[in-house]
Amino acid sequence: MRQPADYGICNILLVEDSAAEARLTREVLCDTGMANKLHHVKDGAVAMQFLRREGAFHDAPTPDLMILDLNLPRMDGREVLLEIRQTPEFRLIPVVVLTTSGEERDILGSYELLANCYITKPPSLDEFTHVLRTIEAFWLKIVQLPTSRHRFLSAADAA
Repeated sequence: MRQPADYGICNILLVEDSAAEARLTREVLCDTGMANKLHHVKDGAVAMQFLRREGAFHDAPTPDLMILDLNLPRMDGREVLLEIRQTPEFRLIPVVVLTTSGEERDILGSYELLANCYITKPPSLDEFTHVLRTIEAFWLKIVQLPTSRHRFLSAADAA
């Protein structure tokens, strides 16, 4: 099993418009002791600025994982997913959709846009904490992710 020290700091981009849920996510992920850095943006348009390293994000890291809410102001999570998957340098970023919707159309639509997984936010604080810890453990400790900073270019794009 991979340990955080094996790959250094893992960068997580949280795209969440709820300040309370963002604060809770930060607290839970910082409490686990894993080597990660949480970057938080409040809407999809700002998430794309982060990924493109525009403006204030000129030195932003490429996320190792994105946790994405669907229902966002300005540019919603579906639009973010579409743009990420159509952009060669972003398309391999693992995206976990974590949202309040349990609607089949949202679940199916997210998978059609190539979300790596879809999780409906649980109603209780304990369950939400458990979900966040499970996401972190699975994606940053168990799953083997590419380590090269050039990992987001496909072979065709690199040639």
